Amino acid sequence: MAGSGNSGIDPELVISHKFPESLHTYTERDAAIYALGVGACTKDAIDDKELKYVYHQDGQEFIQVLPTFSTLFTVGIPSQIEQLPGLPFDPRLLLHGQQYIEVYKPLPSHGCILNKTSIAGLHDKGKAAVLEVEILSYEKESGERLCMNRLSIYLRGAGGFSKSSQPYSYSSNRSNQSAFPKIPKSQPFAVYEECTHASQALLYRLSGDYNPLHSDPKFAESAGFSRPILHGLCTLGFAVRTIIKCICGGDQNMIKKVSGRFLLHVYPGETLITEMWLEGLRVIYQVKVNERNRAVLFGFVDLDRLSSSM
Repeated sequence: MAGSGNSGIDPELVISHKFPESLHTYTERDAAIYALGVGACTKDAIDDKELKYVYHQDGQEFIQVLPTFSTLFTVGIPSQIEQLPGLPFDPRLLLHGQQYIEVYKPLPSHGCILNKTSIAGLHDKGKAAVLEVEILSYEKESGERLCMNRLSIYLRGAGGFSKSSQPYSYSSNRSNQSAFPKIPKSQPFAVYEECTHASQALLYRLSGDYNPLHSDPKFAESAGFSRPILHGLCTLGFAVRTIIKCICGGDQNMIKKVSGRFLLHVYPGETLITEMWLEGLRVIYQVKVNERNRAVLFGFVDLDRLSSSM
């Protein structure tokens, strides 16, 4: 409740925190394992639109990299915010609510990435606090800016820190680039159905997210799930890869912005149905789980142009 100031959060201490710069080094093997982890070539091992993510197709010198690979640069953020001064919270009550990505340049197939992290927002929602963390990523050798990731993290039980009757709200994102559109009521422009594998979370975790919620049955059960669940960023990777296949004619470099809001968990082995609506250069999408007929993810993807094959 606004004005109660009872959570122990010190907003000024939080938003003024300076993170140390960090490095993330990866190889072609890492990029290929990620692509397989988000379903590349699952339906067809010789898919001419996806083989390039895992193999030097047609003599290409390097494999191509999916734009959502950049989300791996943010994997260590939850553990970093546990150490954030002025932000006491129960790590078991942390939820990854949203992910926003801006792509400035195609990701190289291998390299060393310099990440600069900052607090982009802090909001008192009463029973919860919402923390926004922004990561700008640069190619270390050239200094070129590659991408930006912004995470919205829900800290349940950490709200109620406002000192006045107005709930505390700070955001460095003044233009509100990641505001979510409504799902259109019209028929989708395209619909794509794809099964995840029973081992999907075990494969995706090899890309660096080793949270036992996605692999340990007893841990998952203690968190209220019948079995380990799929990583939310894995589901996002499936969705964006589907848009590249269905809307972009297989050209991943058409993707300029990605925004996703996580609504519900996915169990490995379930079938994902991605519905896509095309509005100018924006694709509005929604992902549903067929077995439970529930929406699990929605958002938008902005393109720099439309595919000539459309």
